Amino acid sequence: MGYHGLMKKYLVHSVAMTRTDWAVDAIVAAGAFGFACLQLTFANNLLVPDEFLRRLFGVVAPPSPELALLLVALTTLPLVLRRRFPWPVLAFTLAVWVLSQPYVSTAALSLAGPLVALLTLAYERPRAEAVAGAVAVAVCVLLPFALAAVVEPPRRHGGGGPGRDQGLSAFMLVQNLAFTAAAAFAGYALHARQDYLRAAEQRAEEAERTREATAQRRVEEERLRIAREVHDITAHSLSAVSIQAAAAERLVQSDPEAAEQAIGQVRLIAKQSLGEMRAIVGVLRSGGASAGEHVPTQGTDRLADLAAYLADARVEAMVDTAAYRRDAVPAYIDVALFAMAREAATNIVRHAGASHASIVLRVAEAPDGALAAQLTVADDGRGIGDAGAFEDGHGLCGMRERAALLGGTVEVGPAESAGTAVRATIPLAGAPR
Repeated sequence: MGYHGLMKKYLVHSVAMTRTDWAVDAIVAAGAFGFACLQLTFANNLLVPDEFLRRLFGVVAPPSPELALLLVALTTLPLVLRRRFPWPVLAFTLAVWVLSQPYVSTAALSLAGPLVALLTLAYERPRAEAVAGAVAVAVCVLLPFALAAVVEPPRRHGGGGPGRDQGLSAFMLVQNLAFTAAAAFAGYALHARQDYLRAAEQRAEEAERTREATAQRRVEEERLRIAREVHDITAHSLSAVSIQAAAAERLVQSDPEAAEQAIGQVRLIAKQSLGEMRAIVGVLRSGGASAGEHVPTQGTDRLADLAAYLADARVEAMVDTAAYRRDAVPAYIDVALFAMAREAATNIVRHAGASHASIVLRVAEAPDGALAAQLTVADDGRGIGDAGAFEDGHGLCGMRERAALLGGTVEVGPAESAGTAVRATIPLAGAPR
């Protein structure tokens, strides 16, 4: 790692600083300087003469006020740069504090500057660097006490004796170590809280993006649902209209009365289709809150209409619902089954070329033992091999999507005798047996 890489990683902390931030750091540095001056005053009697207090604690005679104030300034005023240069500020203030011990006692020279620098380092930098900073401060705090233990201190004048001074030094050692641990933990706690708030903000932003994506997905699903409904209505109705119009065209000369009946059927089918289209338009205008008031709810009780529709197309139809238990089938599944049956009937008329068809609806046990609604629509037409349009059309995709949303399946294959069969199976979760 080059010099610039080292500077970028350890020496300089890239953090945006506003004028307010610089002002706050200047206030913090001034506060630490004031606190250190107070400690120096009470410990060494620098500003207010109190010989009795100094003798009571056994403190050596204080250094000159100019030197003491200079050392206090060197350990506190660099805190103005603490956020931009956390490691250099900690190293400088700590080095000054250690080197000042021969001139100012531990009780007199405050550790406030290095402690604030340590707290800033633990807050701004990763946890490993916070631990390293705390260990460095602890070692420097222990160093003067360890040196005093191996080197016989000189006889001090001013009363009190060395024993009392050593007791005060031990008290300051324990106090400074406790303050070191507290500063490191406080900085790390603030760092962890900042990470938590940042993660919470990111989660909120992600949740907002997820809500937008979910809303967009629901819009797309609703659009597909409406497209399927429009397809079902138009394909079913227009096929019937085409058949009746062709019949009326054939009979208009030979049997005017029958032609008139066919035209009446065209008018009736068109009226019903327009009503259903208006209902869908009402859904679009009114939104989802009142959609249930407008959506056409056609259930399997109208399978006879499909048989009549097939009969009008000259397809003989058989409807078998003997094994169907409407009371055991939820309404939304019943409506979906009718929509699938209607789509299958429309495909028979448009593509199969069949003469016979059957619609079988029942409730039976699935292989796993659960109840399921089963719909089978079969014909004797050209067969699935010749019904490419049936296999690839939007109708079959819509049937499969409806079934998949309900946990079911739709299969298209050859019928038992000839032609094509559509088999839909939808599980009835929690249905009564």
